[in-house]
Amino acid sequence: MEEEEIEKAVIAYLKKKGFKQTELAFQEEQQQQHTKTSSSTDPDIAKHILSFSESENVPAQYHDGYSKLRSWTYSSLDQYKHELLRVLYPVFIHCFMDLVAKGHIQEARVFFNSFREDHEMMHLRDLQKLEGVLSPSHLEEMEFAHSLRQSKVNIKICQCNKRFFWSGVEMSISVQKLNGWMFAVQRRKEPGSISDDAEVVTLVGSGQDAANLINQREIHWGLLEDSLEERLEKTGSLLSDLEKVEGETKEGDLDESKKRAVEGGKQGGSLKKSKKDKVAGGTGKAACIEGNTVPAAPRVKPELTLPVMPTEIEHSILEDLRNRVQLSSVALPSVSFYTFVNTHNGLNCSSISYDGSLVAGGFSDSSLKLWDMAKLGQQTSSSILQGENDSAPSEHVLGTNGRKRSYTLFRGHSGPVYSASFSPFGDFLLSSSSDSTVRLWSTKLNANLVCYKGHNYPVWDVQFSPVGHYFASASHDRTARIWSMDRIQPLRIMAGHLSDVDCVQWHANCNYIATGSSDKTVRLWDVQSGECVRIFIGHRSMVLSLAMSPDGRYMASGDEDGTIMMWDLSSGRCVTPLVGHTSCVWTIAFSCEGSLLASGSADCTVKLWDVTASTKVPKAEEKTGSTSRLRSLKTLPTKSTPVYSLQFSRRNLLFAAGVLSKGV
Repeated sequence: MEEEEIEKAVIAYLKKKGFKQTELAFQEEQQQQHTKTSSSTDPDIAKHILSFSESENVPAQYHDGYSKLRSWTYSSLDQYKHELLRVLYPVFIHCFMDLVAKGHIQEARVFFNSFREDHEMMHLRDLQKLEGVLSPSHLEEMEFAHSLRQSKVNIKICQCNKRFFWSGVEMSISVQKLNGWMFAVQRRKEPGSISDDAEVVTLVGSGQDAANLINQREIHWGLLEDSLEERLEKTGSLLSDLEKVEGETKEGDLDESKKRAVEGGKQGGSLKKSKKDKVAGGTGKAACIEGNTVPAAPRVKPELTLPVMPTEIEHSILEDLRNRVQLSSVALPSVSFYTFVNTHNGLNCSSISYDGSLVAGGFSDSSLKLWDMAKLGQQTSSSILQGENDSAPSEHVLGTNGRKRSYTLFRGHSGPVYSASFSPFGDFLLSSSSDSTVRLWSTKLNANLVCYKGHNYPVWDVQFSPVGHYFASASHDRTARIWSMDRIQPLRIMAGHLSDVDCVQWHANCNYIATGSSDKTVRLWDVQSGECVRIFIGHRSMVLSLAMSPDGRYMASGDEDGTIMMWDLSSGRCVTPLVGHTSCVWTIAFSCEGSLLASGSADCTVKLWDVTASTKVPKAEEKTGSTSRLRSLKTLPTKSTPVYSLQFSRRNLLFAAGVLSKGV
């Protein structure tokens, strides 16, 4: 009987570790021994094997082992502690899932609740999802839990810490368990800094190897052939720097007269206090702008049939391009900020047209409201919008002074409006809602034109393409979809994310779209084939905002923790993380020539970053993987207004919108 128990214990262990060939060889050997003679195992060896098999199934060992590893990690030297602390989260997750898989549900809940506070700050959303795992079948049914269990963990720590790490493991969690959970503990020459945390621990749903395989595919990140910018470069009709500065001054003065407080509020989400960072970086009034030494972007052919641009619009855009102000680290943009007030937490989103003349807001009462800045400029100084919860279908609202409030009310959605997007020429407006639809509105006719149905759950984001006509949507159903204005069915469905697709952004050449998800990854999709061609891994929380550089080479993504990451599309690697915001990054935007990046956050600040300095990475650093960080040029704090949207005009004036929140 003892021999059979030993065989079962060895086979169970080999199955658990996935050693199939060894298992088959062992079974064949046992069958041959049974046919020849009955062999007996040494009593000490038999006792050791059986005790090991029993210890594998003792729930208390997980609690005690993790507790020892935790205590040992927290008592380590400060120089190494923050690197060693990274190990605790993946060990905690796998200990919990192992207990559930073995049927120790009660012990798993006790373990989970005992140590969850250690990880709530960085991994709250993961923990909330795993709370619903109450049986072994849940591990298989819940895609998120299943992906974590099938995936491996990649941890980067210095060589010295690696020795400390294994010594701590040997006296707590078994080395066999850890090897079953992890691919490798990678070595670095020196301990990393705390700001490197976003890059060192990666839990990937589809696996790191699968992501690396996808990232080897070829992509064409260049700009479209025969674009307006290219035509303008060929004619060489750019204005002098002095004329550009004068053009910016005139535009700034015009929009300053239009600037008024408009209605809004944000529903849900915690807002943190404004942090008035004083960042070094001078801005001279008559700064000398350096010449652009960045090589010109390659030209590519469009994969989509592009719409024909009306002649008058083309002339208008060319005029804006001729009068564009060249920005740099010493020539920062003027900012026009639109503040929404008095909506009692009703505003969910805002959007600004390319020229800043129109501002839209999506509300929790299913309404979409549109403000014309020119009409606001005609109001008296007391024209603060007060019609925050009106249900009247009229276009104008009377204020206390009897004057008309000039905003247009669009009704049609049957649930909260979560996103709005203007077409490049401002004549159309898209909105998405929790009613799972996207609606197209005419800003000239003030009417709903089309209702697009296809998603099965709330649509979190919708964005017009840079050429208009086409648009992309992102939904709770874990898909992104590409549409055209003239068809009510989607042209492409992009499926692959493991959780909600929270944001979507078009590439400058319209051949790709990028999607950010609650699964903490960003994906790049080919619009023609619908296939994923890049997976960007590194965020530690849900990705809330995306932006593409004007030349199409780089992408920026902002997350819930306040981290922004700059990615190289061709390699799929992170160029540099941007650390500075203290809360959710809701919006990011590149300046028109791509030298600056603006970010807006729930911490009530707009930050400007120097892109040019960080993207000039020496070849030696490209090989080693070490990169310099983007330089924060300026922090623009608001009184108590979280920033919802940013938009650079074609002349490089920066527009921003947010809601005045007294509770911040």
